[in-house]
Amino acid sequence: MGEQVRELFNWARRRKILAAVFVAFTLTVGILIGSVVSGRVSAMKGLGFPGTTATALAVPDPIPASNSFAAIVNRVEPAVVNIATTQVLERKKGPRTRRAQPNDQDDPMQDFFDRFFDGRQDGPPQAERSLGSGVIVDKRGYILTNNHVVEQATKIQVQLNGDTTRYTAKLVGVDQETDLAVIKIDANKELPIAKLGNSDGVQVGDWVLAIGSPFGLQATVTAGIISAKDRGGIGNRQFQRFLQTDAAINPGNSGGPLVDLAGQVIGINTAIITGGRGYEGVGFALPSTAAINVYDQIIKQGRVTRGSIGVSFQEEPGTNPITLKSLGAPHGVVIEAVEPGSPAEKAGLKGGDVITSVNGQPVKTGNDLVNPIAQAPIGSKVKLTYMRDHAQKEATAEVGDRTRVFPNSAGPLGDQPGETAPPEFGLHVEELTPDRGHRVGMEGQKGVLVTEVDPASFADDLNFGRGDVITQVNGEAVTTVVEYRKAVSKLKPGQDVVFKVLRRQDSDRILTLYLSGRVPSDNQQ
Repeated sequence: MGEQVRELFNWARRRKILAAVFVAFTLTVGILIGSVVSGRVSAMKGLGFPGTTATALAVPDPIPASNSFAAIVNRVEPAVVNIATTQVLERKKGPRTRRAQPNDQDDPMQDFFDRFFDGRQDGPPQAERSLGSGVIVDKRGYILTNNHVVEQATKIQVQLNGDTTRYTAKLVGVDQETDLAVIKIDANKELPIAKLGNSDGVQVGDWVLAIGSPFGLQATVTAGIISAKDRGGIGNRQFQRFLQTDAAINPGNSGGPLVDLAGQVIGINTAIITGGRGYEGVGFALPSTAAINVYDQIIKQGRVTRGSIGVSFQEEPGTNPITLKSLGAPHGVVIEAVEPGSPAEKAGLKGGDVITSVNGQPVKTGNDLVNPIAQAPIGSKVKLTYMRDHAQKEATAEVGDRTRVFPNSAGPLGDQPGETAPPEFGLHVEELTPDRGHRVGMEGQKGVLVTEVDPASFADDLNFGRGDVITQVNGEAVTTVVEYRKAVSKLKPGQDVVFKVLRRQDSDRILTLYLSGRVPSDNQQ
């Protein structure tokens, strides 16, 4: 028993020695490893970066990647303005309200314009702001834009590029047929202008830039090409033939310039076709040649006058080659109707005739017939060649004013632009011709006819209404628009004014009214 205990004790002591040796060995190895690692770290901390042969980079001087577009933008953009208008979306009921247009619902562009400027008619009767663009074409502050940008606006404000000042603009004149308008601001300084080019030289595929304020984002530039020329059928207007482009045009661009690579304005951005509210690659600009013609007439006479001889036709059936062949005409336009008393009737034209040339120029499309007559001076003569019963005939017709040749088909009263009173009055007037007098029940009366009253204007405050006839201004008789404008031009801000007005009642009685007030200052439009 004692021997067994002694052996067990010896075994335990040997195990203890082995364990002690193992622990000592482990500690020694750990110390050695720690020393080596620590030494390497210290050595690395003390080692300096030897450097490289690479050359340090430097920020270069700014150089445009492509200066073709940039140079154009720098030249044109200062002349592009932002236009903000205040509009009354729901007019008051009563004699001063503009009557609804019978063809409004059939106008394919009306929904576009409503969505383009959020002009929804089911909103509350309150003033709302809309945004558009324009381009300065005269250093004295004359600006080209779209009619639908400023239409029915009670206040027009213009903001120059890079300027926070808002200038109140005055409406010089509009042309609904081309959807163009001219406004003016007084900035007390010369303003940068954009040069208008000749859009006839533009080719499909040419690069163009659209500049404007889409969604209120001022001085935005987009690039594209001319997709098509002479594009018709976009709106309901006979004199709208567009340049089509895929340069991005969005709400707010309307009225801004379309610019070629020569830095010239070759179009005024007007419309888009879209399934939503924004750009889908199809935009339209009114050619600069048409814009120049409209602008020149507005600044010279306050309105746009177009010639007419009083014939009506439809483009597709009127130029159908089968029809023309059956009538013995190699080309031309078949006349559907001739307006009674018109120059065409006096010249002997009848419905069913085929007009084949105007002033010796062949007529192959509706534009070939309409444009030379529309552009001819009122009272001038045009030579017509036409076919009747397979026989060629000739006639000479005197060009008349389109609004007078077609008094009943030119649209509701006031639909055509006319001589207007100063913008702060909000009065639009035209000559009281015998035909207009008959239409409004004012036969035999003398004066000027009120065709439109702007809402929230001085004239609106005086209770003017459409169909009123102004016979006197401060006791001075007026029988023509020229006399009326002369009398109004004498009025000064703060001066009392009395208008003598004739108004027809539903009972066919004609009332004599005196509408008076104090002429507002320019900042109380």
